[in-house]
Amino acid sequence: QVQLVESGGGLVQAGDSLRLSCATSGRTLIRSTLAWFRQPPGKERELVAGIGWSAGQTYHADSVKGRFTISRDNANKVLYLQMNNLKVEDTAVYYCAASTDGRISSIPRLYSYWGQGTQVTVSS
Repeated sequence: QVQLVESGGGLVQAGDSLRLSCATSGRTLIRSTLAWFRQPPGKERELVAGIGWSAGQTYHADSVKGRFTISRDNANKVLYLQMNNLKVEDTAVYYCAASTDGRISSIPRLYSYWGQGTQVTVSS
């Protein structure tokens, strides 16, 4: 059974840092593409960052480039999102997602597995 469980969200002030974690389980995720999406209040879910199974390929959205870093620990089956210099506009529910497609895609429906989400709130 595949499971994705996020943690690390919270309430912080602008300029602070947070690290999100996503614990994964399930044999099908060993060579999967993993990604972080977020959904701000009243808006659609958007891709924040993605990483290939070997970690050799990464993608970061322009809005977070230089501030957020995605990484994965395949030995321990954990996905991370280091978020620095957080801004109010980063406020959203953050989800980790997994795809066996092999590509980093911005289309949510191409990801077969999702976590329950973790709230990140950035105050000014």
